[in-house]
Amino acid sequence: MGDQEETFHFAQRIFHLNTQRHVMILLERLTPELRRQEIRVWKKAIRTINHELNNSLAPVSSLVHSARHIQEHPEHAERLDEIYSTIEERLQHLRSFLEGYAQFARLPTPRKESVLWSDLLGDVRDLYPFRVEGRPESGAFVDRAQMQQVMINLLKNAVESGSPAEEIVVGVEPSAHGTTLRIVDRGRGMDETTMRQALLPFYSTKPSGTGLGLAICNEIVDAHGGRITLHNRDGGGTAVTCWIPVT
Repeated sequence: MGDQEETFHFAQRIFHLNTQRHVMILLERLTPELRRQEIRVWKKAIRTINHELNNSLAPVSSLVHSARHIQEHPEHAERLDEIYSTIEERLQHLRSFLEGYAQFARLPTPRKESVLWSDLLGDVRDLYPFRVEGRPESGAFVDRAQMQQVMINLLKNAVESGSPAEEIVVGVEPSAHGTTLRIVDRGRGMDETTMRQALLPFYSTKPSGTGLGLAICNEIVDAHGGRITLHNRDGGGTAVTCWIPVT
């Protein structure tokens, strides 16, 4: 309306009725729903940040009060080191938490270079266990550091899913148009709700999760012109497929 952008979903289907060929066109306005989803995401982000800040600031405030009390009673001075260490720990946790959000907000444009998938996978080999299948000797034109981050996040999720190490596999399948990376595991999998929202920023089912791991992966792959899809595997576990175009 006016100068505002609108988003629509267009679908076309062909069907036959009484031997006559018909075309059905469906045009659905998505702008209100997308705005509602955006607001839900922002509310979730604000709640998460507020919760995390309170979890750190409340104990820090209490510890500062304890430190002042000890200064007035020198006979308990031996507890100061413990108090200061705890304060430092909570502040470090808070810095790490905020840095995760900042990283998502300032992902740079990919600086692409020619690399071999085998070299890229070798960069993360020592961090998490996995087997390689397919054709890892094939090349790609990607931001090496960013794709390393994608692999680290996806392999970390596979390990945390409870999958046996030997069942975590990275498949590399090149084609004329791009490369398909498939990371599979035999962990707990995801329920339908989680699967639908897993790529959204700030969505997490983990008690201490920030909900940014898969969202960052999605942003990086999207910036490379690719896409990520997730699905549960027959027999248990999750498969994450990343398609990266040739250019």
